[in-house]
Amino acid sequence: MWTSTQTLADLAQRLAPCRRILILTHLKPDGDAVGSTLGMARALEGAARWSSGRRTHLWYYGPPPPWLAEMCGSTPFTHVSSKHPVEQAAAELGGEPDAIVVLDTGAWSQLEPVAEYLAARRHLVMCVDHHAQGSDDLAGARFVDPTAASACQLAAELARLVLGKASTSELPRDVAEAFYLGLGTDTGWFRHSNVDPRTMRDAASLLEAGADHVRLCAMTEQNSLGRVRLIGKALATLELHCDGRLAIMHATRSDLLACEATPGDTGGITDFSQSLPGVRVSAMLVEALPGDFGRSGDGATLTKISLRSKAIEPLVDVNAVAGRLGGGGHVRAAGARMEADIQTTTRRVIELVEAELRNAASR
Repeated sequence: MWTSTQTLADLAQRLAPCRRILILTHLKPDGDAVGSTLGMARALEGAARWSSGRRTHLWYYGPPPPWLAEMCGSTPFTHVSSKHPVEQAAAELGGEPDAIVVLDTGAWSQLEPVAEYLAARRHLVMCVDHHAQGSDDLAGARFVDPTAASACQLAAELARLVLGKASTSELPRDVAEAFYLGLGTDTGWFRHSNVDPRTMRDAASLLEAGADHVRLCAMTEQNSLGRVRLIGKALATLELHCDGRLAIMHATRSDLLACEATPGDTGGITDFSQSLPGVRVSAMLVEALPGDFGRSGDGATLTKISLRSKAIEPLVDVNAVAGRLGGGGHVRAAGARMEADIQTTTRRVIELVEAELRNAASR
């Protein structure tokens, strides 16, 4: 089972003597992935006994968010890609890592570009995650809390322990800002159903530490011209199924090229169909080649599936839907990929959501 095997205090203790730490997250990093890894790297660099020399190394892979460089600022990171492969990134570490910290995922499928590297060093891996599903053999040392709205909430507490602070409100400002980014983006800037009193208390604590809500929100909410054009294309494909309770949109690879958009521009488009009152589940399907999402493959077309559900009866578990497609995530937000075209994927999504709606109605 994907459950905790250690406490955050245990993980902090294990990290204390480590001189070279590699920090990783999932493919196509979002705000929570970037925020949790960046904040953790800054906290580990700031630990008192390590006052000189670079201690941490950040790797990202897959299409990055457009604001990644701005958010990281002077904190160095490596973008692993076909132009900068794992072997080159590993050589730049200057030696074998003492620990590998994986944040905001526990699934091998989300770590494909570095999976072979990780598998050979599994004894070094520790994981902090808030997803309901993960691969037990990824990390023997792990802390998992699916009740957290974001991985950044868990990483912030780990950073507090690493730095010996009494509260996350005492974290250095640049550390708090990174964690606030993830908390804000994973809750839709506090609009989504995963917001609870704990979320708001944690947000308040990070604001007290100096996080700039206005700047971070504005930075991540900006849209490129290509993304705006793509949103228009996707909205034009919107169809309702399951008596109006399922909304599906899609974007083809040619749509992305015509709009001069990137795979990173497709996130969050499901929010538009979620605004329809009768809709309970929204799906966004994006056609791509494996390489568009940082994956290996023989060039066969795949379809990326993003699913969202409302916290309104009947309550649909989209994590269960995604799980049947080989993916996963949360009850209200999940995703998967199918090696199929958009039409085939659409039929399968309709079939699975229809079954889950029936299950929800019978509960």
